[in-house]
Amino acid sequence: MKWIYLLAGLVFYIKMLWMKNPQPVLPFSAVDAIAQDSAIPNVVSGIILYNRLYDTIFEVIVFTIAIMGAHFLLANDRPSVQIHQFTDSSSMLLARLGATVAALVGIELAIRGHLSPGGGFAAGVAGGTAIGLVAMTSSLEGMQTLYQRWRVAMWEKISVLMFVVLAMLTLAGLELPRGEMGELLSGGIIPILNILVAVKVTLGSWAVVLLFIRYRGLL
Repeated sequence: MKWIYLLAGLVFYIKMLWMKNPQPVLPFSAVDAIAQDSAIPNVVSGIILYNRLYDTIFEVIVFTIAIMGAHFLLANDRPSVQIHQFTDSSSMLLARLGATVAALVGIELAIRGHLSPGGGFAAGVAGGTAIGLVAMTSSLEGMQTLYQRWRVAMWEKISVLMFVVLAMLTLAGLELPRGEMGELLSGGIIPILNILVAVKVTLGSWAVVLLFIRYRGLL
């Protein structure tokens, strides 16, 4: 039986290597059409948050389920007895400097992600990276205290709920004014959705980082 699968894989490889895929010839540029439809120059954000917004809703929900899965995975584990962190001044300085840069990049990507390469998911990754770098040089108890004091888990759920509600209203046909192409306040609901995704991914990353440091440590 394995020879059949091997032969099928070889045939498929030859097909992909030598045979050309037919491409439709359109009378217009698909990139220009998407940019005009979403009223933003970043076509990727236009596809994710406008043309394929229905798919993006479930992508955000999947990320939420992944965070819940991390809680479930580590529920029966014992916390690490000793957590090794950076203690030398040079490593702490570089880590916190990197966290500051990552946080600023995340804010930039969230606010201007519809005008230049970036977006909510990239901004959330940058924000999560900043939190991870801070966690490497700070006490776990302090990070956990901040997490609970600022009610990060509640704000994460609120950001998800707001994203889903605004996305469903957009799919129902209710849209904000598009504005002028290239301006900061353009693209209708897209900049708001970008910021909500960035907040959700950043806060969710914070929860996952604290969980894995508590139960797995840093090293």
